Amino acid sequence: MKSQFSDVDISILKQRAYNLRWAALPADIIPLTAADPDYRSPEAVADALTKYVQDRYWSYGPAEGIPQFRESLANFYANNRNLIADPNQIIATDSAAYGIYMTCKAFLRKGDEAIIFDPVDFLFQYSVNEVGGKAIRYSIPAGSDDITFAGLEDLITDKTRLICLCNPLNPTGKVFTPAELTILGNIACKYDLIILSDEIWSDIIFTPFKFTSIAAISEAIRARTVIVTGFSKSYGLAGLRVGAVTSFDPDVYSRLIQASLHNSTVHGANTAGQIAAATAMDHCADWLKKSIEHLQNMRDLCVHELNSIPGVTCIAPEGCYVAFANIKGTGLSSTEVADVIRTKGKVAVVPGREEWFGPAAEGYIRLSFATSEEILTEAMSRIKKTMCTI
Repeated sequence: MKSQFSDVDISILKQRAYNLRWAALPADIIPLTAADPDYRSPEAVADALTKYVQDRYWSYGPAEGIPQFRESLANFYANNRNLIADPNQIIATDSAAYGIYMTCKAFLRKGDEAIIFDPVDFLFQYSVNEVGGKAIRYSIPAGSDDITFAGLEDLITDKTRLICLCNPLNPTGKVFTPAELTILGNIACKYDLIILSDEIWSDIIFTPFKFTSIAAISEAIRARTVIVTGFSKSYGLAGLRVGAVTSFDPDVYSRLIQASLHNSTVHGANTAGQIAAATAMDHCADWLKKSIEHLQNMRDLCVHELNSIPGVTCIAPEGCYVAFANIKGTGLSSTEVADVIRTKGKVAVVPGREEWFGPAAEGYIRLSFATSEEILTEAMSRIKKTMCTI
């Protein structure tokens, strides 16, 4: 019997999957690019949306998000994160990406500084820049070595306002330990900094690793933490544009809701997306568990094949469904390797260019393995044959 995670309809993906994926690339190319699963989202989500659509009411929702969504997320935190969150301090957003921008807007003024990691997804740098701030990078290399955050305090000045945490860390797949989070959280407390914790990948954790939210470390750390999350990675809901920002202090919440522009109706999360996300959190735990089991198998396949290619090494990610492969042994740049793989191998990957992940990403390529075994096997075969000829 065909697994639900092997049921990939490429014909539909070629109509709907944009953002560097099937619909945005030539027909003969396999995309292992944007982190968005190829397989279908949970059936329960489709059923809930069908019922919602059939009622034929598309009324305005409250600025902070519909109660069902905020309560579902608060319950999810209580049941899965050892974290008590007040639904009244949760804001539904039209994406995790907007949640990151909104938090930067709330706590940075022109000339203020925010510490971000290197490498890390480009949205931190982009959001800090867009509100007139300056991003200060702190290097966290790929690997499982303990992070002591040595030297991080040297980066803090009287202009520093934010520490931006991505946990698990995209693109390296590192999952931060409670001890590491305690060090980072205590630094934030010492210097009176807000912690922007991007936890969109927090469901995608591979055995034997465990996810801990920095907000669960202590009451003092929790009070200055803003959690940003979304549902595109875990449940494949990217096109529904729904995320959430959670705060644990009334003053922090007040600044966030003001920065959101939701009260003016200029911005806001659509209600259908919130229904989908609430359904996923309330009813799709078994689907998510099976998805992660599939992804761990795909991770192992992808990493094994990458490590069999001359000049390429890859450390297995602890979380996230992307592999961050070191290609320095080829003697080529990240862009050159990605171009060769695309033009000769007909597979698209993301080069480790500074604009995507920061300066430390040069010498790496990123591959998403959130697809079927059949598609991933073919893609890795093409990459391997291509790389062995350069």
